[in-house]
Amino acid sequence: MPELPDIAIYLEALERRILGAELTGLRIASPFLVRSVDPPIRTAAGHRVESLRRLGKRIVIGLDGDLFLVLHLMIAGRLQWAAAGAPLPGRKGLAAFDFAGGPSGGGTLLLTEMGSKKRASLHLVRGAAALAEHDPGGVEPLEASRDGFAAALTAGNHTLKRALTDPRLFAGIGNAYSDEILHAAGLSPIAMTSRLDEAEIDRLYEATRATLLAWIERGRREVGDGWPTRVTAFRPAMAAHGRYGKPCPVCGTPIQRIVHADNETNYCPRCQTGGRLLADRALSGLLKKDWPKTIDELENRRKNP
Repeated sequence: MPELPDIAIYLEALERRILGAELTGLRIASPFLVRSVDPPIRTAAGHRVESLRRLGKRIVIGLDGDLFLVLHLMIAGRLQWAAAGAPLPGRKGLAAFDFAGGPSGGGTLLLTEMGSKKRASLHLVRGAAALAEHDPGGVEPLEASRDGFAAALTAGNHTLKRALTDPRLFAGIGNAYSDEILHAAGLSPIAMTSRLDEAEIDRLYEATRATLLAWIERGRREVGDGWPTRVTAFRPAMAAHGRYGKPCPVCGTPIQRIVHADNETNYCPRCQTGGRLLADRALSGLLKKDWPKTIDELENRRKNP
């Protein structure tokens, strides 16, 4: 799922192309995409783009007439920029937004989604109050003060992984960047927020800002004036996320994981959990007493099967 750094790069690319442009038409290919009925989605055509912003993990295209297109890409939704009037790309094409004028002179924004589960959504709303209904309410991690960050973090008693990925607490952080933040902070994903000391909160706050800003800057360098075509949650340069079994870039220990449903948490047992292996709900349940408790025990078993 595109998260805060990815959405930030999308928005910068959109600003270079459609800010001030007129939305001349919408072509909706999937009946499951549009989730609002009033105002009708077709009434967005003929309006000019006045603003672009992020609302959590949503992209908001502000139009004149106090209208807002709210686009949530979910897991597999992606955006492509194409020549004006470009056709929708087969079965993965959900919608096309045709623009005239603006910095690029015009073009077509294509919304695609891989897979059979169509989860991406599009709303058209009128007015700030209606737009606010799409805001889960989490603080902006790059705008919050240290104390504001701490207040959101400790508002309840959750694991750090859950807290960072809860959109009601923090805006825009998902599965991938929460792994990277926790690795940078040297904190366990299952540490409870109520048990953090002030120094650990400081580390997490600084790691959150540094990690998100670093990946935004990396994305800017990769894209330049072009279009972001490699929006993915799995990047070779990541320290922990998606790197199960590969060496931690800090200590060389194989990255471990916890699998739950469609998500997995990746962590370094030496850098983050003091050598302890966290229970995987599937494998540890199967092995029970044979489940190794530490990374040293696991590595010893592998060397001496």
